[in-house]
Amino acid sequence: MLTETLLVMVDHVGDAEQGYTLTTPSAELLTLARSLTSGDVVAVALNDAPDTAALGSHGASVVYTPDLAGYSPRVPAVVADAVQACIRKAGEGSSEGAGEPAAVLLVSNYRGKEVAARLAVSRASGAVVDATRLEVSGGELVATKSVLSGTWTTSYRITRGTPIVAVRPSSVSAEPLATPLDPVVVPVAVEYSAEAQAVSVESSTHTGTAGKVPLAEAQTVVCGGRGTGGDFSLLEELADALGGAVGATRVATDEGWVDRSLQIGQTGVSVAPRLYIGAGVSGAIHHTSGMASSGTIVAIVDEDDAPITQIADLTVVGDMFEVVPQILAELRK
Repeated sequence: MLTETLLVMVDHVGDAEQGYTLTTPSAELLTLARSLTSGDVVAVALNDAPDTAALGSHGASVVYTPDLAGYSPRVPAVVADAVQACIRKAGEGSSEGAGEPAAVLLVSNYRGKEVAARLAVSRASGAVVDATRLEVSGGELVATKSVLSGTWTTSYRITRGTPIVAVRPSSVSAEPLATPLDPVVVPVAVEYSAEAQAVSVESSTHTGTAGKVPLAEAQTVVCGGRGTGGDFSLLEELADALGGAVGATRVATDEGWVDRSLQIGQTGVSVAPRLYIGAGVSGAIHHTSGMASSGTIVAIVDEDDAPITQIADLTVVGDMFEVVPQILAELRK
């Protein structure tokens, strides 16, 4: 286990009027961080009213709130400058209990990946994105991820600069502390670069998920392919029953059966849920590259030689329109 500080960039949802809520992937990241170090876990929150109760509950002893100076946290250059300032603050060995950070952890979403890249370049550090596991070995962090369309699992030891690691949502489970911490909130001044100042956000609309779990964050994903014939109603029922999200193959989105945002694969969303259920999914490589890191893979197919059966932990051979209702019936019991 490490003894140095870990800096964790966290995400919130909400707004200044209704309040901010810590996201589940960020709670997972804090849980992971506290399992890696006996030192401080310092959260970097990109708003001036962070969810301190949730942050303390998941292990943050200090919360940095960088001054955004009116710039939008949706601009990666702005966020990268803010995190840089927080790294310098932690390195000052301030009285709030922070110290030189052993690494910077981020959620591996669209913003986290770009911020990780910017931090790595500006600090001449090594970086890994889409990590599915992070552990300490020989006193150093070792990150693991799937590469080459999911055909290889590769581990990385970052030996240059401050390790920057973006971790995929659902790679760990969020576990609150038995005794929550009461984190100290520390404002941080930031000097913004010309890049950060060059972009302004004119408008931003959240499409929402109708109260359901976002696909990339879901711990259970029920995915439909060509075999659905365009009828996703049973899969939606199953996802709701399991508290998960519905995904789709490229064929299903190309046909217009479901929205393009649900596409999983090389040209869509990458997911790493605890449980992936594929119904009517053949398992083409451009799809499996986006879900091969799933914990348990269940395939419901009508042909036992479908490619997905080669990576599935459990294969059910049968008509999905007969199999899924039976699963739902058992769940309702």
